[in-house]
Amino acid sequence: MASSATGLTRIINAAGYSLAGLRAAFRNEAAFRQELLLVALAVPLACWLGDTGIERALMIGAVGSVLVVELLNSAVESVVDRIGPEHHELAGRAKDLGSAAVLVCLLLAAVVWGLVLLG
Repeated sequence: MASSATGLTRIINAAGYSLAGLRAAFRNEAAFRQELLLVALAVPLACWLGDTGIERALMIGAVGSVLVVELLNSAVESVVDRIGPEHHELAGRAKDLGSAAVLVCLLLAAVVWGLVLLG
């Protein structure tokens, strides 16, 4: 559905949709809540442990990206679930790929933190 909103109205509407998405993720996705807790703990820790602004930005960006990928994974899962409850190879593959993306992002975050803290 096309919107005729422009300028500031469009930005305000987009912000509202984004906040609704964050609320939905928090209410309906246990993994998102767990990763949000991880980020809430990791950001102050990164500010304390990072020696430079670059290190702190890398550490915060790495854990923050986990939330982004989890939101995209949740969106894929929601669309697949909306299509139908019956098992389909492609639906299963889509969900598995989304889950794999979250895992890769978590591993990347661990590598970034390890390199900053140990390197």
